[in-house]
Amino acid sequence: QVQLVESGGGLVQAGGSLRLSCAASKRTFSSYTMGWFRQAPGKEREFVAAITWSGISTFYVNSVKGRFTISRDNAKSTVYLQMNSLKPEDTAVYYCATGGNIRGVGYDYWGQGTQVTVSS
Repeated sequence: QVQLVESGGGLVQAGGSLRLSCAASKRTFSSYTMGWFRQAPGKEREFVAAITWSGISTFYVNSVKGRFTISRDNAKSTVYLQMNSLKPEDTAVYYCATGGNIRGVGYDYWGQGTQVTVSS
């Protein structure tokens, strides 16, 4: 069983930046692809980005490409999402997850989420 705990959310003005962190409990964290998802009010949860176990390969949805960067520190069992040039439409609860693939499919372990609010 993997436990994931997100942190780093908050309120930021449009154009600002936030860095989300997700700490994993499992000692084999380094073996797993990690992903970030988000869910805005009244919308379905959507895939945002993922990173392979080695950190060599990453994948982003088009709406965040060039603005968000996913990274990981396997020694700390932590994955990060650096979010720059934030827009009001980035407002959502952000979740980290694992167990799936680089394209955002098949994730079965989820954190509790952290709220990101971008004001215009």
